[in-house]
Amino acid sequence: MTNRIALGLAALIAAALIADFAANDGQATIFLAKKFMNLVNLVKFWR
Repeated sequence: MTNRIALGLAALIAAALIADFAANDGQATIFLAKKFMNLVNLVKFWR
């Protein structure tokens, strides 16, 4: 991955987070974080 692609992805993620906090107070971010933690627990179970 080049620096240009990495910076583009970082900017895209930052813009999505800013839009989420501006539009609905970060509820989508919290939802995704909870789902990610469920996935981590599932993977931890199979380890």
